[in-house]
Amino acid sequence: MPDTSHRAPAAPARTPATAPAPAAEEQRGCLFALSQPPLMIFLGVVGTLLLLAGVHDLFLL
Repeated sequence: MPDTSHRAPAAPARTPATAPAPAAEEQRGCLFALSQPPLMIFLGVVGTLLLLAGVHDLFLL
């Protein structure tokens, strides 16, 4: 049911000055995730294991 009262609209609630504005936040994507050292170490270890397994299959089996 529509509001039929003739009151003035309420003022928006004020936020503290220390709170970041939601519109100012940037979305973090794949490049941000790849810039994290623990992830790069993990991916490097996995890549090295895959490389060693491939070399083993090609040259030693």
